[in-house]
Amino acid sequence: MVVVTVIIAGLILAQFIQVPARLYYDEVPTVFEITALYHAELDGKLNYKSYMVVKNSGKIAYDNRKLYAKTYRNGKLLPCIIRTMNGHDYVPSHHFGIQKMGGFGTEDFFWVPTATLYIDYSDGTFHPGDIIMFEVYDRTTNQIISRDTWPHTSGNTKKWMDLLFNHQVV
Repeated sequence: MVVVTVIIAGLILAQFIQVPARLYYDEVPTVFEITALYHAELDGKLNYKSYMVVKNSGKIAYDNRKLYAKTYRNGKLLPCIIRTMNGHDYVPSHHFGIQKMGGFGTEDFFWVPTATLYIDYSDGTFHPGDIIMFEVYDRTTNQIISRDTWPHTSGNTKKWMDLLFNHQVV
């Protein structure tokens, strides 16, 4: 009877030890960094332009044909999923919330380090004060490669923001 009780207690203890591991959040690196998000015309007139610039701040060139991206506004997935980061293969559509995409990161077949690209979302997609999260995935493995949040945060603030707006926890 004592042996059975010890075994049951051990199993229960093992379950409690695994609970924090299930809540553990793997930090996703920021390889593709949002460098700018514009809401206004060059003269400063607010028009909710929703124009984002993203830079490959990593050290690896990625095949842009094998990348796709998702954008979140205030923690909610937007319907404008970018099915390819290659500018020749990408077909813009106002119906999906993106007017244009281009830049050095979309040319040829590789998004090389320090190269940028721009995404011109439909006007009014973003407003000042919105928290924007941009995620890039590898199409061949469906694994996330990069996540960045705008406005940028750092240290503990970034970790809390990632936890707050992370849709993959638990």
